[in-house]
Amino acid sequence: MTRDGWLAVAAAIMLVVGLVAWWRWPSSAPGLECPPEQVFLDDAGVARCGPGRPLAAGQALTVGQRVPFSRLTADDLAVLPGIGPSLAQQIIAARDARGGFCSWDEVDAVEGVGPARLEAIRQLAEIPRCDAGL
Repeated sequence: MTRDGWLAVAAAIMLVVGLVAWWRWPSSAPGLECPPEQVFLDDAGVARCGPGRPLAAGQALTVGQRVPFSRLTADDLAVLPGIGPSLAQQIIAARDARGGFCSWDEVDAVEGVGPARLEAIRQLAEIPRCDAGL
């Protein structure tokens, strides 16, 4: 077979592989058809829409739920944009020393947390009012 023949065979194979990959590629549609706040775990530990056990903080963040700031671990914080393991440990240490945060201003006062990092945390977490008994 000539060089042009081998190139034609290679091109045909790449075309077939590309079509198969396109056909089998996962859908970009959401896996669950409910808002994030309605996602819970069933008895088998599978995320479902409807009643069930609440998600752990890391799981809740994954599906887009906002979680109480007091539930976030250093590992949860460390994966947020602009926050690494070191700053996450500082935030957790400050939270533990205070007995929790009552406002975002208290989080902002932690050394290393600036406006951009604070906003990244605020998008994913919430701080309950301290006078609400939470």
